[in-house]
Amino acid sequence: MVGGAKGRRHPAGMADQPGNREESPITCKPYDIPKALVWEAWLHVKANRGAAGIDAETIERFEEKLGDNLYKVWNRMSSGSYFLSAVKAVPIPRKSGGVRILGIPTVADRVAQTAVKMWLEPRLEPIFRDDSYGYRPGKSALAAITVTRRRCWAHDWVVEFDIRGLFDNLDHGFLMKALRKHCQEPWILLYVERWLKAPMQTTDGQILERYKGTPQGGVISPLLANLFLAFGYARYADDAVLHCKNQRQAENVLETVRERFQACKLELHPGKTRIVYCKDVNRNGDHPDIQFTFLSYTFRRRKAVDKYGRVYENFSPAVSRDALKAMRQTIRGWHLQLMSDKSLADLSAMFGPALRGWQQCYGRFYGSGLKPVWRSMNQFLIRWLTRKHKRLAGHKTRAAEMLGRLADGQPDAFIRWSLGFVS
Repeated sequence: MVGGAKGRRHPAGMADQPGNREESPITCKPYDIPKALVWEAWLHVKANRGAAGIDAETIERFEEKLGDNLYKVWNRMSSGSYFLSAVKAVPIPRKSGGVRILGIPTVADRVAQTAVKMWLEPRLEPIFRDDSYGYRPGKSALAAITVTRRRCWAHDWVVEFDIRGLFDNLDHGFLMKALRKHCQEPWILLYVERWLKAPMQTTDGQILERYKGTPQGGVISPLLANLFLAFGYARYADDAVLHCKNQRQAENVLETVRERFQACKLELHPGKTRIVYCKDVNRNGDHPDIQFTFLSYTFRRRKAVDKYGRVYENFSPAVSRDALKAMRQTIRGWHLQLMSDKSLADLSAMFGPALRGWQQCYGRFYGSGLKPVWRSMNQFLIRWLTRKHKRLAGHKTRAAEMLGRLADGQPDAFIRWSLGFVS
């Protein structure tokens, strides 16, 4: 067994030192799982934080007896006696209404799952197509938007589709068949199959057996979903677009995809699946659907300016209305206008990172689409000034002028101020 990761020190219970309680380096364990793998898995789990599972054990409590806890995980995994606890069901509201259920494993189970993922992921990555962007190293939603924009310029038609309840409905038999095709490591196959069947405990303590699906919230679930869907189109998890040259091809492609998913015991979401015409200055046909939303970007006909300053229309992405609404609701929820005891520097430290994150996510394409967000932030800052300075009470115009002076003097306080956007 490997004693530790290079440059990192193991807790005492995990070290391969003479005289400790574990077996000698020559063991009788049926599975040769390096201790370094479990240790690295713990570092990932700790960095990712996350809530406690059904045992209510937090990251901090797990770390209090880290050596013992990691030894137990490694020992049980190596001996084949590791069984996943029930996952904790946590309902999360959906933007479109209703709820989705996250399945939160215990900290120990997250360590075990992360160890499996770290071993398995580099072996599965070569079989995944370049057009799979979700939950993969070196891939991102922005990369998916970039390639989708380029293909919309080259193709007139798009098939937009979403898989209904992907994580909840993955067929265990099909999934294990796909895994066995690409992985013959016995301990990986053993634990993935056990984890797929692990029950879920609801908020009222009810234990639900599971015969299909892999819990959203499980460390290894996204990797397994990518394996199940390892065929090509621009896709991020269960959200995907296919590009076609003409309407007839799009109709045939949609029917083929629908049949293929039905054969895999999955269903396309009827409200999120349709054929879209990429209408712009050069494409003047008629069709009921001339826009679609992918990864919180809405693609539709928009004004653009070419290198000669000429205005024209092309089919391009910009932040979606739903994403704008969510960001503005977040700003409203900060109640920053009530923080009259805070300085501008305080507000910048508190809220600046979120604003910069939004700019990075949604400002890459058609950045002017974010103006409603920046305008909302500035309006709340104006209200903050009227409460902070009595002489500005009831004088929003004067407060707005003062905000402009603050922006000129401290342009780095908030993203977009440095670009002169204050209104």
